[in-house]
Amino acid sequence: MKTVDKVICPKWLIPVDSNESVFEGHAIAVDNGQILAIDTLAGIQSQYHASEFVELPNHALIPGFVNAHTHGAMTLLRGYADDLPLMEWLTDYIWPAEQKWVGDEFMEVGSDLALAEMIRGGTTCFNDMYFFPDIVARRAEQAKMRAMVGMIVIDFPTIWAENSDEYISKGLAVRDSMRHSTLINTAFAPHAPYTVSDDPLQRIATLSGELECPVHIHVHETAHEVDESVARYGMRPIERLDQFNLLNSNLIAVHMTQLLPAEIKVIAERGVNVVHCPESNLKLASGFCPIEKLLKAGVNVAIGTDGASSNNDLDMVGELRTASLLSKGVSGDPSSFNAHKSLEAATLCGAKALGLDHITGSIEIGKMADLTAIDLSDCATQPVYHPVSQIVYSSTRDQVSDVWVAGKRLLDNQNLTTIDKEKTLTLAKELGDKIKR
Repeated sequence: MKTVDKVICPKWLIPVDSNESVFEGHAIAVDNGQILAIDTLAGIQSQYHASEFVELPNHALIPGFVNAHTHGAMTLLRGYADDLPLMEWLTDYIWPAEQKWVGDEFMEVGSDLALAEMIRGGTTCFNDMYFFPDIVARRAEQAKMRAMVGMIVIDFPTIWAENSDEYISKGLAVRDSMRHSTLINTAFAPHAPYTVSDDPLQRIATLSGELECPVHIHVHETAHEVDESVARYGMRPIERLDQFNLLNSNLIAVHMTQLLPAEIKVIAERGVNVVHCPESNLKLASGFCPIEKLLKAGVNVAIGTDGASSNNDLDMVGELRTASLLSKGVSGDPSSFNAHKSLEAATLCGAKALGLDHITGSIEIGKMADLTAIDLSDCATQPVYHPVSQIVYSSTRDQVSDVWVAGKRLLDNQNLTTIDKEKTLTLAKELGDKIKR
């Protein structure tokens, strides 16, 4: 009998597969961070001896959530400027605040606060776009969390870099420094078509192809963005990106609320990944991503929270419910973006968008044990007829009890194991008080 690191036995095992499977009486064996076996509990126990046996009698075990679009350290600007349209929110409040406050301390504390919030909400992997990606990478690695950090590029100078050449150079240095990490990956992260000019977009496209590196960008977020692009360049942003051969399977296109049928057809044909951020789009009145049309066209659609200053949380449980309900309302079809599809978008589709679906995003033999347990014994989720429906339509992130990344337990019965919660909260409050003054 083989000895393994752990066996996890939930009430319901939801692997997220094409059959929409839900297993009861099953368990998984985990060794060296990987899922070694999936079988009935009796089958697992007949083959493996576990150094640790984890019983989850009231829980659904799912793949960890993949938050496909974040600005992690913006947790420190949560509630700083609310109830405003996107461009006023950015230009009059957020960008000035960032110029004044963003630095090493801001990034360390803000990243830790974001990591703590995400882990407690069941997220095991996130795709970040913000300044100081070196600090984000270090904090995520220290917390033992999986991340894709963005090599940010924007036309104007910030505390991180002065010009596009420096942004790209410093980003590539971060990529090189993380090349041996098993948890950290990198993506080029040009902010948006309206903040990145032609030359850096062309260079990013070339480097992306040479390095087989994803490109993570806000695009078609608002009608204003599209109108401005037409006035400035004589074309819509999607068409402009196509000029640089950026419309391909490496592209992670965030928001996409303003799409024509022909554009949906093109991005489907090119394998572009779309990240839907419903709550941020609703709060900023940016528009509605046409999820149902994208799915019917065969587009891979993932889910992201956006930053905590425009959402105002990093809650993937709430986000996937909003995504499902909003799709039904926009499409007029109650079967649109059903519970299984929403859960898939928040897990496996996110991993696919990041190019990490061979590692994470589903519970499969050979993949890393990136797992989230949700306790469904709460009053709000009883009785349980269909556990996936209960997760999507009834549960809250407060019911997440345990989280593993590569087999390491980051949340143990709702207690963080790799982040000092009290210290993080104290430092965040102190910084918040400074910003408020």
